[in-house]
Amino acid sequence: MALTWHDIIGDLKETDYYKNALNAYDADVQAGIACYPPRKEIFNAFKLTAFEDLKVVIIGQDPYHQMGQAMGLSFSVKPGIKVPPSLQNIYKELQSDIPGFVIPQHGCLTSWATQGVLLLNAILSVQDSKPLSHAKRGWEVFTDEVISRINQHSSNVVYLLWGAKAKAKCMSVDRNNNLILESAHPSPLSAYNGFFGCRHFSQANAYLLSHGKTPINWQLPLTMDTQG
Repeated sequence: MALTWHDIIGDLKETDYYKNALNAYDADVQAGIACYPPRKEIFNAFKLTAFEDLKVVIIGQDPYHQMGQAMGLSFSVKPGIKVPPSLQNIYKELQSDIPGFVIPQHGCLTSWATQGVLLLNAILSVQDSKPLSHAKRGWEVFTDEVISRINQHSSNVVYLLWGAKAKAKCMSVDRNNNLILESAHPSPLSAYNGFFGCRHFSQANAYLLSHGKTPINWQLPLTMDTQG
C-alpha cells in the first residue's frame, strides 16, 4: 500500500512543538485576535497533496497576513483576492519559461497542489497584519521535521527554493536523489536578482519526465469561482 501523510508524519501530532503551535493559535483566537488561515485550513498543503503524488516542494515563509488571503498553501490566495506581488512575479516567470502559459486572473494554486506540488510554509499561521507573529511557537520545528521525513521516504522530488530562508530550510535534503533548484525570492525586492530567468518550472518538468513521472501542468484555470 502507498504511504500516506499519516504514515509519514502522523506521530508529530504528539510532539510538544506541534501542540504548542496549535495551542498558541487557539489562545490568540480566544483572546479576540484574528489569525490566518482559518484553523480548518492550516494543513491544506497536506490535505490537497497526497504523499504518494508528491513531485515538487515549494517553500514559503509564513502565511499572508491580511483578511481572506491565506489558505494554507504557500504563495496562494483564495479566489477573488488580489494576486500578491510575489505571485505576480511567479506568473511572469512562468509566462517566460513555459510556452503558452497564460497568466490567470486569480492567485489560487490548488490545481498545482492536487497534481503533487507541496506548497509548504515554514510557519503555518499568523496574526492579522503582523508578519512572523507566530514564529518560534513550534511551527518551524514541525515543518523542518516534515522536510526530513519527506527526504527519508521519497526520492526524485524537485525542491524549488526561492530565497535564503527556503534554501536554509532544505539544507539536509539529499541532492543525489532529488533535484534542488535555488534562486532569489520572487518578491519585488529581489526577483531581478536571479528569480527572473531561473526557468525552474521547465527544469522541474524535464527532471520529472526523466524519472518516469508525469510533469506538472503549470497552467492554472484562467478564472475561478469566488464562492467558498
